[in-house]
Amino acid sequence: MSDKRLVYLDNSATTPVDPRVLEEMLPYFQDKFGNAASRNHSFGWVAEDAVDQARERIAKLLGADPREIIFTSGATEGVNLAIKGVANMYRRKGNHIITAKTEHKAVLDTCKALERQGMEVTYLDVNRQGLVDLEELRAAIKDTTILVALMFANNEIGTIQPVKEIAKICAENKTLFFSDATQAVGKVPVNVKDMGIHILAFSGHKIYGPKGVGALYVSRKNPRVKLTAQIDGGGHERGMRSGTLNVPAIVGLGKACELAGEEMEAETVRLQALRDKIDHELLQMEEVVLNGAKESRLPQLTNISFKHVEGEGLMMTFNENIALSSGSACTSASLEPSYVLKALGLGDDLAHSSLRISLGRFTTEEDVDYAIERIRDGVNHMRSLSPIWEMYQEGIDLDSVEWSEH
Repeated sequence: MSDKRLVYLDNSATTPVDPRVLEEMLPYFQDKFGNAASRNHSFGWVAEDAVDQARERIAKLLGADPREIIFTSGATEGVNLAIKGVANMYRRKGNHIITAKTEHKAVLDTCKALERQGMEVTYLDVNRQGLVDLEELRAAIKDTTILVALMFANNEIGTIQPVKEIAKICAENKTLFFSDATQAVGKVPVNVKDMGIHILAFSGHKIYGPKGVGALYVSRKNPRVKLTAQIDGGGHERGMRSGTLNVPAIVGLGKACELAGEEMEAETVRLQALRDKIDHELLQMEEVVLNGAKESRLPQLTNISFKHVEGEGLMMTFNENIALSSGSACTSASLEPSYVLKALGLGDDLAHSSLRISLGRFTTEEDVDYAIERIRDGVNHMRSLSPIWEMYQEGIDLDSVEWSEH
């Protein structure tokens, strides 16, 4: 029988809006409802000032110039604008893009769409930690390469790529570098100038801001990046993204970025300690594997596989009380094993038995202790029903068993 406790550990899918963010947004739904593009009266001026302040807050968090911040509906739109915008604008220079097999579907599907239009795309492999090989990246760059699109941190395993080194290789080859930093912004330090990133996308709802808003950083100098607009009509956002600005959401995004900058250092220490506690407790169980990098990863995320246990079945033992993921939220409708985990070299069995646990600002130690207990109980229960686990316990080499197909 289910108890009434609810624990949310799926913060990589989305986060609740911070009450301080909501409080700052509310006036812009009614009292300050003006259109930021209405520059001939005070209602528009108030809205424009609010947007400008949000742009400054976001730029401060990213180490950018406010004029380099373009507002979007979220990271997926930002990714499309970045990759398609470069492909369209720089087509005379070349038609080759480099990315990785473990990128978010927003990047992979955008690249697939461009391939159908004649673009050439190279998909880099990753190692068992989820890291790209820098020499493979260097070797993949050609005279026709116009963009390297590699994410800052992976949404399923939390692995952080060597962004500075990637940027250096791109600079040496005069190739633009775009990073989907949706999981990284607000969680770890991201400074686009210091790191050499030319274009960067992220979303508000991953950092305790509202859904339906995001930002795209586009470098204005060294190099000056130009993007072909993907949405036309009105020339908003310096001609890169037309459409009436969602002022309340933009205000919320700005406030979320301000809070993230102020609280990131302390939150990193707290969440990393909670994540390490989860790892320590669960990895003491038999036949349990940590997926991705142990060191170079996000402080709030862990991905663990439980051998001889099916992940979806395991989640059914506790998902009335605990929210977490057996893959990324964008692929959870599919019963296929995670393509990210497969790219690490995991077999279908391990990929199917994984849980992604992502902590957040409102996660408590009591939440973590409860989750550890329920997951441990669930694993033991599932294994108690498994003939394969029984064979493993008896010392049978499962790899040598010839399984009948009938």
